[in-house]
Amino acid sequence: MTRSSRPEDLPLASGRTPRVAASRQLTRRSRRDASRQFLAEGPQAVREALALPATSPGAPSVVFSTPAALARYAGFLSESPVPVIAVDDAGMAGLSETVTPQGLVAVCSFLDVPLSSIGGSLVAVLAEIQDPGNAGTVLRTADAAGASGVVFTDGSVDPYNGKCVRSSAGSLFHPPVVRGVPAAEAVASLQASGLQILAADGYGDSDLDDLADAGELSRPTAWLFGNEARGLPSELAALADRRVRIPIHGRAESLNLAAAAAVCLYASARAQRRLSSE
Repeated sequence: MTRSSRPEDLPLASGRTPRVAASRQLTRRSRRDASRQFLAEGPQAVREALALPATSPGAPSVVFSTPAALARYAGFLSESPVPVIAVDDAGMAGLSETVTPQGLVAVCSFLDVPLSSIGGSLVAVLAEIQDPGNAGTVLRTADAAGASGVVFTDGSVDPYNGKCVRSSAGSLFHPPVVRGVPAAEAVASLQASGLQILAADGYGDSDLDDLADAGELSRPTAWLFGNEARGLPSELAALADRRVRIPIHGRAESLNLAAAAAVCLYASARAQRRLSSE
């Protein structure tokens, strides 16, 4: 396409166009793993992908857009360093995993990093979290809290799952992400890097507020978050330095996973910022 082309003037690709058909296969994990590419859908994800250097992991190789989306997001698409291909609505529907496609999809390279590269002062470990919406939301929250890394263990959903990518709202492209490592291996590596391991556990013997008051949350920390229904496996929770419960002051039975992760990560982030400013 030329930069001067108007959306209504563009020849439209369809679902049968070879490049569109090949990219549609990336909705399947087996094809993502084979090609080490994934689909990033929606304006925020595509904007963040396009902001990456061309040689950076995660950088897109092509963007597919409906004419309507091309007009709506012309501001950043006009500066795209990669081809932007106009696709008809049916072709876009094949690339999307949503009921109402947002009209914008980028094909991006994998960006996960080795476990050994994760350190820093705040890490989120997703242990057997299987709902992609929850996993993407925890990733987004970790990014917002300033986490230095997010680990998806081998029992968790694929971070490149379409719903997970959408739920992260572009945050998949920010903190380093580790994919598919055994949870016990992740804990051992993070402990060796000097991080304390705190397991979020509704029945934990340590109270989050008490730890905050005692200054324990200012230490470099990796938080373990478990499965939505089952929580953390007992053998994994036993590896943590502390099992931490969030105090419930009202009558709710508990917090859901995403809310609990937000409370824990922000409690640590606040404590660490206060320490660094002293």
